[in-house]
Amino acid sequence: MRTITCRAWSLAALLLLASVGGAQARSLAPAAPPVLQARGTVQVAFAPWDDIEGIIIARLADARRQVLMQAYLLTNRRIVDALIAAHARGIDVQVMMDRGQLDKNSTERLRQLRAAAIPVWFETLYRSAHNKVIVIDAGQPTAAVITGSFNFTWSAQHRNAENIVVLAGDDALVARYAANWQRHREDAEVAP
Repeated sequence: MRTITCRAWSLAALLLLASVGGAQARSLAPAAPPVLQARGTVQVAFAPWDDIEGIIIARLADARRQVLMQAYLLTNRRIVDALIAAHARGIDVQVMMDRGQLDKNSTERLRQLRAAAIPVWFETLYRSAHNKVIVIDAGQPTAAVITGSFNFTWSAQHRNAENIVVLAGDDALVARYAANWQRHREDAEVAP
């Protein structure tokens, strides 16, 4: 009888520990991201029918303070030229690229950015740093985020089926993207 009582007590203790551990594990799980009330404007575009490249270049030309880019692929000469032009106007331009995606074309674009004194970092912690994001003027009236499937390449505009969403005028949303960019930047390596 005593053995049954000890076993019952052991089982009860294990169940109690498991339930406490489960609650503790749940409390250590990441919190759900906030749901933001949508504000501002939304523009969507689809390549090859819409001129996504032109939309990006126009938004870069309208930047007033800062441009933060996360690129999986960055080989588009016109977009790189627009980044360099923004930097030449005094805009703080900073770029992160997936280190694993460097090839002849992206290496040339990297050289152009570095020659223009634009800071570039490589993301190396991930199998794929697959973000395709441009954060423009976080905290300013001109704040916007450009994101979608569109890689910053010539092929994305002319050969692929791609999309972007331009979200403007939503300070909280742009701030979240800017904070995420910074979180990635802290783990990235300075490009040579």
